[in-house]
Amino acid sequence: MDLKLKNNLFIVGGAGAGFGRSIAKLLAEEGADVIAVSRTENKLQSLKSLFADRIITLSGDIMTEELQNKVIEIIGDRKLSGVLMNAGGPPAGNFFDIDMESWENAWNTVVRWKISFTKKLIPIMVNNNYGRIVYIESVSVKQQVPNLILSNALRPAIVGMAKTLSREVADKGITINILAPGYHETSAMKRLYKNTASNLNITEEEAKQVFEKNLPIKPMGSPDEMASIALWLLSPLSRYVSGQTISHDGGLVEGLFG
Repeated sequence: MDLKLKNNLFIVGGAGAGFGRSIAKLLAEEGADVIAVSRTENKLQSLKSLFADRIITLSGDIMTEELQNKVIEIIGDRKLSGVLMNAGGPPAGNFFDIDMESWENAWNTVVRWKISFTKKLIPIMVNNNYGRIVYIESVSVKQQVPNLILSNALRPAIVGMAKTLSREVADKGITINILAPGYHETSAMKRLYKNTASNLNITEEEAKQVFEKNLPIKPMGSPDEMASIALWLLSPLSRYVSGQTISHDGGLVEGLFG
């Protein structure tokens, strides 16, 4: 299937690893141009080495105004087709583990920077009468995940914002959707193994089995599997889908609309 992505320009956050890297790589394979953003320069360079003509690297923290403004400069007069809003999540912990400073930091990590960056990008898309925005959040927006109170509490704010905004820009050729991944083999998941192993006094391999045993579909998902859904949402073919939160969770969510 031709997703009609060739020579289109995309921004991909968290492109050094996990979901971001898989999606950036797949976009480049489809012939798209990618502004790949990551805190880790060497991970970006390894990605660029695979697609020298397609990947533009930018090392830094996408959550900062400074780096967001650099992205806008790189776009310049080019037509921006889409953006993958993706970065690291908040630390694990239950209610009594998390102090007020951590709550404030999580607001910036999970919510504030996405609103700020979206405000910068929407006018560019409105001017082009076209755009695709995909936020990568978590299955926690549909079903709480134990020991992840910050994610459970704050990620739904992005769902509410994105749903509302999707209606406000629906007549501008812009779609806005959310991907809600469940358990996948990523570095973030490995941190959860470590935290769970410590709490339960078990090995990290046993901790992995704790998460995986509740999955109807085994083994655990991979970032590459979810990347194909992200590409479709970033493509012109998704014109009639907006304001949706789509799970990729191996059947983890038990609700009727999971």
